[in-house]
Amino acid sequence: MKVKRRTVWLLTLLSLAAVISVYYVFEPNRDVDLATIFSDDALKETTLTGVDEEKMTTTTSESYLFEEMRMEKSNERDQLREQLTQKIASDEYSAEEKNEAFNEMNALIEQESSESMLEMLIESLGYSDALVRVEDDKVAVTVLSDEISKQQANEIIFTVRSELEDVSDVQVNVESNYY
Repeated sequence: MKVKRRTVWLLTLLSLAAVISVYYVFEPNRDVDLATIFSDDALKETTLTGVDEEKMTTTTSESYLFEEMRMEKSNERDQLREQLTQKIASDEYSAEEKNEAFNEMNALIEQESSESMLEMLIESLGYSDALVRVEDDKVAVTVLSDEISKQQANEIIFTVRSELEDVSDVQVNVESNYY
């Protein structure tokens, strides 16, 4: 029963990844610079309507380091995805090379979804944030916590190995809540 559920999850994630990748490849308007939307100038020019000043609170991310690392990883993968997309769309490459690039793109999407899924599962264990990096058969997990016990680390390792069966090495690191 557990294998069927895992298979259904995998097929669901792969089909979602395929739909998203097809949308990304055939998206007509890619010249939008989303970084300008969140610039300081845009934030200063933006006003909130219908919100009482008394009810507004400022929220900060405890894990700005994790967010920065996620953004760097995302930028690297976006560049790789762009190169693979250009390779697939180009007439200079053979069908075999294009197929290889397509398979590499699918593997990249699968890796991203696995990392995101593991981060959510680890956060559901009670950690305020988690960062998962998968490279080949090794997984590095960093959790935001003051300290963790051996039992908690083993629980994280069990969670990772139950989701990614072909992993040989799982490393658990702890990042302090206080910066």
